[in-house]
Amino acid sequence: MSKTEPSVATDEIREIIKSQYHASLAMLRETIERCPEGLWMSTASTNAFWQIAYHAVFFAHLYMLPNANAFRPWAEHQKDTQNEDGLAGPPDPNSSLPVIPKPYTRAQVLTYLDIADGMVDEAVNSLDIHNPDCGFPWYKNISKLEHLFISVRHIQHHGGQLADRLRNAANQGTGWVGARRP
Repeated sequence: MSKTEPSVATDEIREIIKSQYHASLAMLRETIERCPEGLWMSTASTNAFWQIAYHAVFFAHLYMLPNANAFRPWAEHQKDTQNEDGLAGPPDPNSSLPVIPKPYTRAQVLTYLDIADGMVDEAVNSLDIHNPDCGFPWYKNISKLEHLFISVRHIQHHGGQLADRLRNAANQGTGWVGARRP
């Protein structure tokens, strides 16, 4: 970097990441809260609303950690399934476990979202954002910093899916949250 190019300090990068995590989770929260009861469990789409909501929160939690081994599930997590994150992959014919967990209630998912949102500041502050390895073996050649951006995009991706369903089913929109800074 030349002397004339500005640099962004690590602390400023952390504040930006935390702000965007909180904003993404706030938008996801609003979409979950506005979901009509009938849409929460509807099987009209491949994955029910609850499945996508839980999946987004599950990975928000997981990806704030330094690596996959650091994951400790929340108290109501259903681990004895083939797809703990709520979205079904191809079933394993050799497994007697159910493909996905029993449906989570809206209250459960919102509680879990609160837990994940409450982790953001401490988690981001403690991560080595300059680590060239993100800590998750299914992502190859991804730094921790890029992985954090991927995680925020993942929340927004599924939040957008759910917001579209909400708009189509109940003609309700979800508000935009640009930043969540203290």
